[in-house]
Amino acid sequence: MLRHWHVSFLSFCFFFLFLFLFLWTPYDEISATRTFSVDLINKTCKTCSDKSTVFNYTFCSASLQEIPVSRTTNLQGLAIIAMELALQNATHTLSVIKELRRNETWGHPFASACLRDCDVLYSDGVITLVDAVAAFLEGKYGSAGAWLTAVMDGTTTCEEGFGDMEEASPLTEQNYSVFQLCDVALCIVNLLVSHA
Repeated sequence: MLRHWHVSFLSFCFFFLFLFLFLWTPYDEISATRTFSVDLINKTCKTCSDKSTVFNYTFCSASLQEIPVSRTTNLQGLAIIAMELALQNATHTLSVIKELRRNETWGHPFASACLRDCDVLYSDGVITLVDAVAAFLEGKYGSAGAWLTAVMDGTTTCEEGFGDMEEASPLTEQNYSVFQLCDVALCIVNLLVSHA
C-alpha cells in the first residue's frame, strides 16, 4: 500500500512539474508555441509510424489529443504526456492484475502463474516509468529511453506468458496500451536526441 501511495504521489508531483516547465511560459512565447503545436501531434505520430512497423499512428494521435494541454506544448511536453499516460495505464493494469489474482475462481492454475509473473513485471514497470520520467526531466534521454524499452519488454513478456501456457490473456488490451504509450514516448525521446 505504501509503495502504491509513493508512486501516486510521485506521479502527482511530476504532473505539476510538467505544468511548471512546459506550460507556464512567458506570454510572448505562448503564441509561438501554439502556432508550432497546431500539427505537432499528427506530425510526430506520422514520423514515428514511418520509422516502425509496430507503431500505431491512430493510437498515438488519439491518446495525445485526449489531453488538452498537448495542443499547446512542445515536443518535450508531448514526451512527458506520453510517459504520464503510460504510468497511469500501468498503474491501472497492476490494479486489474491484483484483482484477478484475488479472484480464486478465475482461470487455470497456469493462468494464475502467468498473472503472478505479470504482477511482478508491472510492479517493476510502474517504478521504472517513474524513473524514466525523472531521467527525462534531468535531460538524461538515453536513460529514459532505456527505462521505457524495459517497460515495453515487460508488457510483451506478460502477454506472451499466457500464449506460452496456451491460455487466453485477460490483459491483451492493457498490455497493448502500455506498450504503445511507451513506444510513443520512446520515439519522441529519440527524436529529441536526433535533433539535439
